[in-house]
Amino acid sequence: MSALFAIIVFCAFAALLLAAFAPYIRRCAGGGVCTSNARLNGKTILITGANTGIGKETAWELARRGARVILACRDLTKAEAAAHEIREDTGNKHVIVRELDLANTRSIYQFAENIIKEEKLINILINNAGVMMCPFMKTEDGFEMQFGVNHLGHFLLTYLLLDLIKRSTPARIVNVSSFAHTFGRINFKDLQSEESYDGGQAYCQSKLANVLFTRELAKRLKDTKVTTNSVHPGCVKSELIRHSSVMSLAWKVLSFLIKTPKQGAQTSIYCAVAEELQATSGKHFSDCSPAFVAPQGRNDETARKLWDVSCKLLEIRWD
Repeated sequence: MSALFAIIVFCAFAALLLAAFAPYIRRCAGGGVCTSNARLNGKTILITGANTGIGKETAWELARRGARVILACRDLTKAEAAAHEIREDTGNKHVIVRELDLANTRSIYQFAENIIKEEKLINILINNAGVMMCPFMKTEDGFEMQFGVNHLGHFLLTYLLLDLIKRSTPARIVNVSSFAHTFGRINFKDLQSEESYDGGQAYCQSKLANVLFTRELAKRLKDTKVTTNSVHPGCVKSELIRHSSVMSLAWKVLSFLIKTPKQGAQTSIYCAVAEELQATSGKHFSDCSPAFVAPQGRNDETARKLWDVSCKLLEIRWD
């Protein structure tokens, strides 16, 4: 009984200690902050999935800096509400919403066609939208949802908008990836997870694909004034974990270690505006600093093969 009592006392003391230091731990866990004061007047920025989470916070900050911001979202009701809030908060009336469903190539083609007709410039493209650890399901075109949305959807969108982006130089493309790429492998024998499906592995594969896409795209943009970098936003409290009860529970238990959406958006903002990154391309960032890339994320052969396979799946030619 005395041993049990001692354990209870120890746990209670640890809990109190943790509660006392939680604000300091949270502050440290918040990570880097973008300190650039760069203004974006006259610039046009397109952000996918900008109606919530880090996408919304990124849109808010870039609108505050004077940019024309396009929220590219599937849910127009949420997007219009977010745009209204951003306009009211920042005083920037040039925040608009356009419909985009990254799980449907027809929607991506229509969206890109409309943007090219409507916009003179796209100075910054932030490929932010994503799904995480969802049950097995397919996009409208038959792709596994996470690989289809997180990688193929943004791959196609970037391809369709690239000429406009090149005409808007200097320009930047920011791909939101994750540290989860470290645990990913590109399974070329079963890219669509039809033989077996693990939500976590499929997510990690899609995030690795983001890193490899960034690496290969940077090489192909070498002689242009368009740069591209990928980012790890950190562990962020957002709607992204809605499909995973395990992750939701972990997020609640470890809430003091989880970034807010505003904190999670800092590296995307940094890669979009930092003056010192004007000529930096093909790199990976976290907490507004260069970050570790797993060996499989530095494999040029895999990056080229993934590029070719992606083009084949999407039935496009991107030399």
